[in-house]
Amino acid sequence: MTIHAFRMRLKPGVVDEYRRRHDAIWPELSALLTESGIHDYSIFLDEETLSLFAVLKLVDGNTRDALPDHPVMQRWWAYMAPLMEVEPDNRPKEWPLPLIFHHA
Repeated sequence: MTIHAFRMRLKPGVVDEYRRRHDAIWPELSALLTESGIHDYSIFLDEETLSLFAVLKLVDGNTRDALPDHPVMQRWWAYMAPLMEVEPDNRPKEWPLPLIFHHA
């Protein structure tokens, strides 16, 4: 199992809507994440900068790299695109965060 962390960014004035949409995450998206080998996925907000800090665990043999091609993932990204900084395909802009310290 590996830990993956990255940063994303919200647009101004959408924090409550972003939270609401994640509180009501689609069951098919939740299942897809689990089936892809993603576990313990958390997203934290820096309210001052609107940066989102995501941390997730990936099981060995995960299929995370195939998610961009999945229709459910593409629909979710299109749904979330108005709230976030995104790439041309609606994928959230993502900045990897290197691990500096971990205490188990």
